[in-house]
Amino acid sequence: MQGAGILNEHLIVFLIRILVALLLSGTIGFEREIKNHSAGFRTHILVGVGSCLMMLLSLYGFEAYMDQYENVRFDPARIPSYVISGIGFLGAGSIIVNGSTIRGLTTAASIWTVAGLGLVVGAGMYDLAILTTVIVLLSLIFLNKIEKQYFGNHMRNHFLVVGEQELKMNELLIIFEKAEVNIRRIEINQEVPVQRKILIELEKNQQFNDAVLADQLSKVKNVIHVKHRR
Repeated sequence: MQGAGILNEHLIVFLIRILVALLLSGTIGFEREIKNHSAGFRTHILVGVGSCLMMLLSLYGFEAYMDQYENVRFDPARIPSYVISGIGFLGAGSIIVNGSTIRGLTTAASIWTVAGLGLVVGAGMYDLAILTTVIVLLSLIFLNKIEKQYFGNHMRNHFLVVGEQELKMNELLIIFEKAEVNIRRIEINQEVPVQRKILIELEKNQQFNDAVLADQLSKVKNVIHVKHRR
């Protein structure tokens, strides 16, 4: 059979490329795993190896038909294009939206990137795949630290106030006004009928005593507890 001959001829190539895809995608997935993200080690490996498999199918899966029929032509980019567009459902599944807070965007992007790595490895472009993996890992590890150091201080300007239904918003605002602290955004959630959750985001680069503010907020009538988010 022609199929068996083709398989034997390219078996070593298939094995090497799938193993390389497994190694590179698993490396990125491991970084996500140790940070306890929803899509971790196994998910990234499956995406990378699966994408590599689809690329191998696109490159080698139709050689028998081309040899048998002279008028048969194929587009090696057709299957990979569907992989890139179709991988979005996995990325969307890793994104968690909670009110105004969105988590999982970086993991979704890493899944999409791993799919690209699998396709590149399947095409035999090992140098590009390895270089991209190194760049992605450096971005995930070091840029995350830089982001927290220089841009993460705004997280300290969040106060979560949980109170009863009768809690008056203006009494909270008076406290920030007296402390001369500017409010950037207010979000009110009412998940429980008898409670209100108020998220107060303050403007950046303001000098204030968070402990004093939290204490004053907790003394407001009908406030159950106050949490200062870091």
